[in-house]
Amino acid sequence: MRIITPPFKGENKGHYSAGIVSKGMLYVSGQLSIDPDTREVAKGGIREHTRLALDNVDRVLKAAGCRRDQVVLCRVYTPSVENWGPINEEYAAFFGEHKPARVVVSTTDLHFGCLVEIEAVAEMDED
Repeated sequence: MRIITPPFKGENKGHYSAGIVSKGMLYVSGQLSIDPDTREVAKGGIREHTRLALDNVDRVLKAAGCRRDQVVLCRVYTPSVENWGPINEEYAAFFGEHKPARVVVSTTDLHFGCLVEIEAVAEMDED
């Protein structure tokens, strides 16, 4: 088992992203649109939060040597069903022709009021 924690860059500084590689799979942990030091929610609306969370997923994929087209499933958490439309549009634009399965879950239990969390599972190339 190997833990992947890419360095923070630019405006993404402080936004949590990490993954675990085990048995040929990469499990990317929930991506939060929040600074863990200040507990402040990132600026912007649902589209910006979704893009930030997807960019965090992408940073972990790259750090693990994985491509977007190796992602097989994403679970997306949001506090309101009203967010599903914009989240799904950003999701489709991010993945392009490769559309991994996704589950959108409406929950009030998001950390410190963030708008989007994303968990992803990717199949790793055999080394």
